[in-house]
Amino acid sequence: MLRYLNFLLYPFSLLYGLVMWIRNRLYDKGLLTAVEFDLPVIAAGNLSVGGTGKTPHVEYMIRLLKDHLNVATLSRGYNRRTSGYLLADEHSTAEDIGDEPMQFHDKFPDIKVCVGEERMLAIPQLLGDEPNTQVILLDDAFQHRSIKPGMNIMITDYSRLFTRDHVVPFGRLREGRAGYHRANCIIVSKCPPDMSLAEKAALEKEINPLPHQRLFFTTLQYGALSDMVTHQPVEIPPSATVLLACGIARPEPLLNELKRRYDQVYLLSFPDHYYYTEKDIAKIKKECSDLPGTEKIVITTEKDAVRLHLLKKELAEQNLRMAVIPVEVSFLFGEAELFNNFIFDYISRHLPAPGQ
Repeated sequence: MLRYLNFLLYPFSLLYGLVMWIRNRLYDKGLLTAVEFDLPVIAAGNLSVGGTGKTPHVEYMIRLLKDHLNVATLSRGYNRRTSGYLLADEHSTAEDIGDEPMQFHDKFPDIKVCVGEERMLAIPQLLGDEPNTQVILLDDAFQHRSIKPGMNIMITDYSRLFTRDHVVPFGRLREGRAGYHRANCIIVSKCPPDMSLAEKAALEKEINPLPHQRLFFTTLQYGALSDMVTHQPVEIPPSATVLLACGIARPEPLLNELKRRYDQVYLLSFPDHYYYTEKDIAKIKKECSDLPGTEKIVITTEKDAVRLHLLKKELAEQNLRMAVIPVEVSFLFGEAELFNNFIFDYISRHLPAPGQ
């Protein structure tokens, strides 16, 4: 039955892929205009629909740059309750700017975070509001071709490489595989931390980067738990019963990490970018209460936490204590410095001279 359904979807995949190919060709030939800006603009994105670990890679670059340059991030603000251009301030919530931009704003208050569906219009507005901005990180903008970034970083999931995928709806690609040609840098994310050099070489051969492209491999590193409200460290024994309650595209890597840490782990999954309700809080509380064991805890992600903060009153009423687990990326094979230099070299070549 599944094979039959896939067969039915394949023609739609071909049609959508053709539409995206025509669109890309129009941009490549200059028949559709892509705007460039006189400062370093780095776009991070992917060919596929969600779940590649893009957010921790953007955060890596924020950490890399924020102590040296005036950094701003620009996102679409997916699933927010507002529209148009917005610059985050102390009153912003996930409903205003979206969960991922809100996560950037909470974790890095010394950078500028803004959202706007039309990035081509949002960048001039950002520069008008913050004229000292020196570098812009475009979040999830690989297909947003009305802007021509100085550097395109394409992220592909180790467990579902773009080379083995197909265009939606038959697969998960937003455009044909040839879209990777636009990337200056390709990152294979969520790799096993113990990936061998032989497997690295095999993947390099499969991806076949172009001469101008750099290829890197990263893995996810999960940190220590903290209380979602107080942000204080949370320590629980390996024998504790854990309920992972989250709304992210691919919870499997996090679920596997928690199973490595704790004896009993259960998953309560919600849709990606999901806005929780009072009923959901009660459901999470009941699911946790019904689990076996005497010591229990609910764990969620940083992205979920910024959405759950909208229900602080309901969490308090349910007496539901939740812990947050942070995640960062780590470059494999000792290549973090190579990536860092790659980014800084690009910025130094495109940073306007003082007074310009």
